[in-house]
Amino acid sequence: MPLRISFKTSPQRVGWATLDATWALAGQLGGFDGAWMNDHLTDMDPVSPGPSLEALTLLATLVHHVPGIRVGHGVLSNTFRHPVLLAKAAVVLDHATGGEGRFALGLGAGWFEGEHEPFGIALPPIGERIDRLISAVEVLTLLFSPEAAATPGVTRPDPFYPLAGAVNAPPPLTPGGPPIFLGGQKPRGIALAARRAAGWLLTGTEAGNVDYFSDRRDAILRALDAVRRDPAGFEIVGQVHTGADASSRARALAQARELVAAGATEMVIGVPAALGPRALEDAHREVLLPLRAERG
Repeated sequence: MPLRISFKTSPQRVGWATLDATWALAGQLGGFDGAWMNDHLTDMDPVSPGPSLEALTLLATLVHHVPGIRVGHGVLSNTFRHPVLLAKAAVVLDHATGGEGRFALGLGAGWFEGEHEPFGIALPPIGERIDRLISAVEVLTLLFSPEAAATPGVTRPDPFYPLAGAVNAPPPLTPGGPPIFLGGQKPRGIALAARRAAGWLLTGTEAGNVDYFSDRRDAILRALDAVRRDPAGFEIVGQVHTGADASSRARALAQARELVAAGATEMVIGVPAALGPRALEDAHREVLLPLRAERG
């Protein structure tokens, strides 16, 4: 599988105009295979929560800047949105990006208490969150199926997200719907990814951690083997963070090389969104271009 190289701009502590200019530059620079962002309701400061732009609508405003490349979230929180509404939003983004899997539906179980309790959003214990994630993935897969495109629709009994004659029209352009990427890091999440996902993403909190990545990759390969699935078609996404100076970008390049050597099929270069287009341009020049020259 050829190496994909992408960028990521988190929507925390940054204005829409800055992100708009950054993504516009990404389309002008070229060379990127994908573009990602995370999904939070605040900047996750536990003492004084700061700003964060909503991720689904934000991505929808930006995709026109980067035609032809894959876009997605690493990852959306399943606790924030009912999977039926997520399926409808995913179809919009699938159409907006022209189909062919150019919108990747990244999804995780949710975790940060500070953006649940203040907003009255339930954060069940982790076991139930994984149960709900499993159900959500099954619901999304069913709603993306041809059977859901017209009456009588699809029916699925479920303790969390039941469907009864549900019709999801218009259907996605991508056959089977947008590819689902999962962010589960523990055994049940990894097993779910092996069964149902197109790929798995390294969490942003472990960006650049080669030992952690290698351990999780081995677990993914075992899980794929357990369900007799060919790992050749499964994507494993690593990521690194850049900062405001050249030393941070040099470190990110070194980490990216190690992650690729450890089996990453896509490398996501995180840039400090608040620094605007210049941060992306620096990361493009000092991380993407050397990596592209080495890996093709």
